[in-house]
Amino acid sequence: MEKYDCIVVGAGHAGIEAANIAAKLGSSVLLLTIDIEAIGKLSCNPAVGGVAKGHLVREVDALGGLIAEITDQSSLGYRILNRSKGKAVWATRAQVDMYSYPKVARNYLASNKNITILQAKAEELLIKDKKICGVRNDSGQIFKAKTVIIASGTFLKSKIHIGMDSFSGGRLNEPSSDGLFLSIKKAGLKTKHFKTGTPARLDKRTIDFSKMQEQVPDSDALAFSFRNKTIRDVNLSCFITHTNKKTHKIILNNLKFSPLYTGKIKSTGVRYCPSIEDKVVRFSDRDQHHVFIEPQGQDSLEIYPNGISTSLPYEVQLKMIHSISGLENAKVLQPGYGIEHGVIDSRQLYPWLETKTIKGLFFAGQVNGTTGYEEAASLGLIAGINAGLLIKRKKPFILPRDKAYIGVLIDDLTKKGTDEPYRMFTSRSEFRLSLRETNADLRLGSLAYKLSLLSKAEYELILNKKKSIENGLIKLKNLKINYQNKTITAYQLLKRPGLDLDSLKKKIDIEDLGVKREIEILSKYEGFLKREKIWAREMNNLDRIKLPKIDFSKIPSLSSEIVEKLKKFKPQSLGEALGISGVTPAAILAIYNFLRSRKLKNKKS
Repeated sequence: MEKYDCIVVGAGHAGIEAANIAAKLGSSVLLLTIDIEAIGKLSCNPAVGGVAKGHLVREVDALGGLIAEITDQSSLGYRILNRSKGKAVWATRAQVDMYSYPKVARNYLASNKNITILQAKAEELLIKDKKICGVRNDSGQIFKAKTVIIASGTFLKSKIHIGMDSFSGGRLNEPSSDGLFLSIKKAGLKTKHFKTGTPARLDKRTIDFSKMQEQVPDSDALAFSFRNKTIRDVNLSCFITHTNKKTHKIILNNLKFSPLYTGKIKSTGVRYCPSIEDKVVRFSDRDQHHVFIEPQGQDSLEIYPNGISTSLPYEVQLKMIHSISGLENAKVLQPGYGIEHGVIDSRQLYPWLETKTIKGLFFAGQVNGTTGYEEAASLGLIAGINAGLLIKRKKPFILPRDKAYIGVLIDDLTKKGTDEPYRMFTSRSEFRLSLRETNADLRLGSLAYKLSLLSKAEYELILNKKKSIENGLIKLKNLKINYQNKTITAYQLLKRPGLDLDSLKKKIDIEDLGVKREIEILSKYEGFLKREKIWAREMNNLDRIKLPKIDFSKIPSLSSEIVEKLKKFKPQSLGEALGISGVTPAAILAIYNFLRSRKLKNKKS
C-alpha cells in the first residue's frame, strides 16, 4: 500500500496545475490518469486565452503555474482581441499545436521528482471519520493520501451523443468514470450533469481557403508567461467563413434527429458557446454565423471549424458542413458530438476548494461546473496550493475578487454556484480595469514568492518590471512638452485619446513592450482606476445602500436577463441585489454608478 501527501485524479488542465504546484510546495504527489498519452489533451478548440480567459492564464503563470509556459512553447500564433478598445482591456489568444501541447505538459510533470504518474482509473474514494484517506483504483490497488484532488474533467458518468445514438464515454473513444461518480455521491456530495460539445474535425487538404477571409497572427502580441520576452517564431493563419440560409435550413429540417431537441439530452449546456443547432433556433433572425477555421497543429492535416459544435447525426453533419463556403468538398475526419458529464454543486466547497464535509478532499476544474481550459487550470492551481498548505498545516490561500479574476471565478462558484457551465467574462468582475493582463505578475507575484511558488530569479524579473514602470512614469511627469502653445508634461499629454508613447515627439526610451503598455494604461486610466479603488471600499457597505424605485431597464449596461431578475425579486438594497443568483458584481457597480450620477444631477437641478 503506497502512501502520498496528495493524490490528483485526472491529468487535464486542472490536474496538471494541481499536481505541479502541490509538488512545488514539497508534497509527494500521485497523478492518476486513464491514459498517460492524453495528459494535457486539448479536448476541444486548439487555442488558449481570449477575453478574460487570457487574464486567467497570466494569473496562473504569476502564481507559479504551467499553462502559460506550455502555451508559449506550443503556440502557432497570437492574436490581440479587443483592439478597438483601450489597451487596459486588450486580451491575448494563442492558437496552439494540439499535438505538441500534451508532450510539453507531460515533460514538465515527468521532470518533477515529487510527482509519480500512474495510468489507472480511480474507482473509489476512501473516507474515514469525515477525512479523506486515499483512493482505490479499478485494479483494486489502494493508495493512501492526506489529501485528494478530483480533477476529472468531463469523465464522471459521461454520455456521448451523435444524433439519436448515445454511448458511455468521457471523450470520443475514451471511457467514462462511473465508479468514481457513484463514490462521490455515496460520500454525500450533491451532483448533477452539464452538457458540452465539439464540432467535427476536417481534412485541411479538402478545404478551399481561397473562399475565406484570412486572419493573420499579430506580431506585437506578448508571450503569456512573464518569463518569456519573445514569442515563438511560428505563425499560422486562421480563416473565417460563414453558415448561410441553406445551412440553417438543413439544421432546422433535421431537429427531429437532434438529441438536444428531442429531449434525449436533458442537461444544461453552455449558454455563451452554444451548438450550431441552438444558434440557428435562438437567433432565427440571423442569416449567417461565423465559422473560424483553425489549424490543430504545425504539421497536422486536421482542422477545427470553431462555431459549428453539434450533436446532429453524422449524415446531417456532412450536409451542413458541405453547405458552407469553402467547405463544399471538406472531408470529415471525426464527427462532432455532444457530451453530458457529471459535476458537483460547487457551493459545497470552501473558497480554497476543499469540501466542507470531508477534510482533505478538493475538487478542481470542469467537475466544479466550469467550461474552458483556462478556468480549469485556475481551479487546479488553487486546489493544489491549498492541498500543499494543508499538508504543511498552514492556513488556506484565498484570492479576493479585487485581486484576481481567479478570485472572481471561485467566489462566484462557491457562493452562488452555477446552474449552467460557468465561463469567465470580464463583465463578471467589477474591477476589470484594475485586473489587467498587463499587471497579473505585478498583482500576484509577491503573494506567489511568499508561498515559495516563484524562485528568487523569477520574482526579480517582476520587481525589475515594476521598477521600470515606476521610472518610466517619473520620466513622463518630469518631461515638459510644448503642445498647442502650452507647456504640459508628457504624462498629461499621454492622457489624450489616440496618443501613445511612440507618438510623443520627445521619445521615452523604453524597449520592453509590456512595460510600455502598462505605463500608457496607468497614465490614461488614472481617474478610472482611482474610482475602482473607491468602489472596492464601498463593496463592504452594500447593505447600507438602499435601492429606490427605479426602472432597471434604463441602465444601459445591464443585460435583459439581470433586469428581469431584479424586477422579479425587487431587492431593497445593493447587498440584497448581489445575493440574487445571476446578478454579477459588475451589474451592481453599474447600478451604483447610475444612482450616483442621478444623485449628482438632482443636486445640480
